[in-house]
Amino acid sequence: MIYKSILSLTGAQDRPVPNYNCDTMMNLLAVVGGPDSETSLSMTNVLAIYNIPQVGYSLFASERHDKVKLPSFYQMVPSERHHYKAIAHLLLHFQWKWVGIIATGDEKGEHFIQMLVSMLSQSGICAAFTERTEPVNFSLEVPNFIEHFRNMALFLNKSQAKVLIVYINIHTTIPLGLLLKASENSQTPVNKLWIMTAHWNFESESLRWAFLRHALHGALSFEVHAGVVPGFQNFLHLLNAYWPKWTDIFKVFWNQASHCLLPDFIANEISCTGKHKVKTFPGTDFVTTLAGQRYSIYNAVYAIAHSLHTMYTSRLKPKPVMDGDKSKLLHFQPWKLHHFLRGLSFNNGAGEEVSFDEDGEIRTGFDIANWVMFPNNSFLRVKVGWTDPQASRGREFTINEDIVIWHSTFNQVPPSSLCNEKCLPGYSRKKQEGKPFCCYDCARCPDGKISDQMDMDNCFSCPEDQYANRDQDRCLPKVLNFLSYNEKLGISLALLACSFALITGVVLAIFIKHQNTPVVKANNRDLTYILLISLILCFLSSLLYIGLPGVMTCLLRQMAFGIIFSVAISCVLAKTINVVLAFMATKPGSRMRIWIGKRLTNMVVLSGSLIQVVICTIWLCTAPPFPDSDMKSLAEEIVVECNKGSVSMFCLVMGYTALMAMVSFIVAFFARKLPDTFNEAKFITFSMLVFCTVWVSFVPTYLSTKGKYMVAVEIFSILASSTGLLGCIFAPKCYIIVLRPQLNSQRQLTWKSMNSLVVLGNVHAHEHIKLHYISPSSMMPKSYQHILALVFAIQEINDNPTILPNITKGFHIYDNCNTERTYKVTMDLLSTQHIFIPNYKCYTQKNLIAITGGLFSETSLRIADILNSYKIAQVDICGRFHVNVMILIDNSVLGHKLVL
Repeated sequence: MIYKSILSLTGAQDRPVPNYNCDTMMNLLAVVGGPDSETSLSMTNVLAIYNIPQVGYSLFASERHDKVKLPSFYQMVPSERHHYKAIAHLLLHFQWKWVGIIATGDEKGEHFIQMLVSMLSQSGICAAFTERTEPVNFSLEVPNFIEHFRNMALFLNKSQAKVLIVYINIHTTIPLGLLLKASENSQTPVNKLWIMTAHWNFESESLRWAFLRHALHGALSFEVHAGVVPGFQNFLHLLNAYWPKWTDIFKVFWNQASHCLLPDFIANEISCTGKHKVKTFPGTDFVTTLAGQRYSIYNAVYAIAHSLHTMYTSRLKPKPVMDGDKSKLLHFQPWKLHHFLRGLSFNNGAGEEVSFDEDGEIRTGFDIANWVMFPNNSFLRVKVGWTDPQASRGREFTINEDIVIWHSTFNQVPPSSLCNEKCLPGYSRKKQEGKPFCCYDCARCPDGKISDQMDMDNCFSCPEDQYANRDQDRCLPKVLNFLSYNEKLGISLALLACSFALITGVVLAIFIKHQNTPVVKANNRDLTYILLISLILCFLSSLLYIGLPGVMTCLLRQMAFGIIFSVAISCVLAKTINVVLAFMATKPGSRMRIWIGKRLTNMVVLSGSLIQVVICTIWLCTAPPFPDSDMKSLAEEIVVECNKGSVSMFCLVMGYTALMAMVSFIVAFFARKLPDTFNEAKFITFSMLVFCTVWVSFVPTYLSTKGKYMVAVEIFSILASSTGLLGCIFAPKCYIIVLRPQLNSQRQLTWKSMNSLVVLGNVHAHEHIKLHYISPSSMMPKSYQHILALVFAIQEINDNPTILPNITKGFHIYDNCNTERTYKVTMDLLSTQHIFIPNYKCYTQKNLIAITGGLFSETSLRIADILNSYKIAQVDICGRFHVNVMILIDNSVLGHKLVL
């Protein structure tokens, strides 16, 4: 029938014969139609042969609309491709990702399901099920027929999907009605949100059943975009039974819409009167607006008219001939109209632009309508949104949720149609095995990652300057982490550093005030001052580690630490070496005396410090420290620190400082057993032990802490090591200077260093060694004069800086009144213990340098008998005193001051 109708358009009016001009031909310019894609395609198969333009107003699959195969076909509606995208936009807007699909069980329905499921999958939406409605076959038994739809209604009712997408056209509405009727009778209502596609023309016959209207209340439907055309309502109001322009087709329309017959119809129906008008028709039976396909037909007619107008006014216009009072276009070929249709662009009666794209499809979108049913069985489709494929990204879809009326089942809120509950922020979706990708479990985000939206596929990390909150649903800005003066730890360390610096300054003032006392003189004043000043700077250098790191503070931190500590340890090392060399220089014939004095100490201090200065200079020139931010060490804070610049140079500075400390410790350790009167070797050994212990324990502690606590550990190590040097070396001296000033004298230093018995005249030595002052009353006057000569010579030598500088001389006087006593006293000189065993070093021996005496040749010979065996020098001063006195020159050391 379709082909016959088309052939009648292309041939003679009475008897069409294809490809033959047997009679007068109709002047066919273009064709508008048909009502569906199959009809349009059938028409195109014939019209394409004659290259006659065809403007369709029904949805047409893009795959079937091939411009190469159908060059003469134009679409006044968007393609199905845009329709699928519009459905996906709607579902994504309301987060409906678990939906059911109902379609006709024919080829078009299968094509719709295939294309829609593919598009939804690309958008992250799953089809919970796909149901086909078969055409009603009344030859089946009624019970089986009813049971089929009852089972389908029960399945839909139990499905978790709350949204159903329905693809049904005007020819297949009966199965949908029967389905809803079966659900009503079985008391299993299908309380779902229905989404109808634009394929359904929404004719009045579709909504005659009350149960169908109830089920579709709150439904959403897609319609081809339509504007409001003024004048159409007035045109409808003019229509009545006596309208003079009725044709046969219009008469059929009138009879069906008004349920009455026009006067020239012969039937038993009620005859129409003038009172029957279109405006009196029920809303459910007659739609009085240009919407859907009606609007497309309206635009199609105007498109052809505008194309003809453009062609007529152009250079290619055909020559008109007069036929009475009218002009006719002769020799006009329809194919010429294609050129003008392709470039067509005009504004229709609704004020909207109409134009075709390169595929011959109109540039427009779809409207979204909300179905509202009323108790009087009337209904209204309210436009609540639209889609525009030509709009910019993000504006293709628009909907006003506030005016949408939902089904009463959903309590006026959008339903949730998901396979499972949404994952909250802070969780991510985890796929369930064996189920569609829309079904998933919710897994907590890993530490340090967040998800700030519902149903996120993956958690993501925060920017480096932010961190995940406890709920892992948003990022918070990290705070700066550095040791500040505004916190208790920073204030405590700063006060501690200043306190120790002040204490060191007090010690320095004490030494300066008592600089001429034996204790200060015996400890090399210059080295002592340099050491104390460097310790003050060590304490104060720790303040550079407190506060926000800057360019200068980062440069000064490591450089000041390395150089100042090198100076301090160099001073300690110089003191230790000076002690050892002083004792070595007292041996007869030793050449070490040339190294004793300021030359050696200055060389040690300068060389030890200069090497560290060179290392620091190379560090500054190659890769100096600089302020840096560590955003990874702490999860919630940005550690503002001083980057070392060059780790190898930092290790070199620390290694050199550690090497000097170890050398000082080793040298002092071996010198610790030297005579202990004011001998600093023991104190230096202990101070270096404290120093090394602090910095050895510093390494693991420093590496195990992070942020500002690393800086606190470094400050504590500086303070602890500096305090060790200050306390171990200077505390005993300050004790003598401040609290025991009577010990800070030449007499006490000299005689306390003897560690032996002093006897003059006939006083015998006791078995236990004891210190005595020289008593003039216990000696004969002649002997006393000899003693005065000795004391005078010793005092002159001590006051002369050119003879044995930095060494304080002293003496012992022993009684040797008989031969037995002479041997015993001489042997006692060789040991500090009570029992002396010759040629055996069972105990610590005295460092005996020389002996003066005795006063008689016999005594001198007896003494020489023993001293000769030990190669000890003896100076004979033979005299004629009846009191035999033996004078011993012994030595002991305090620091670098040798006591003879």
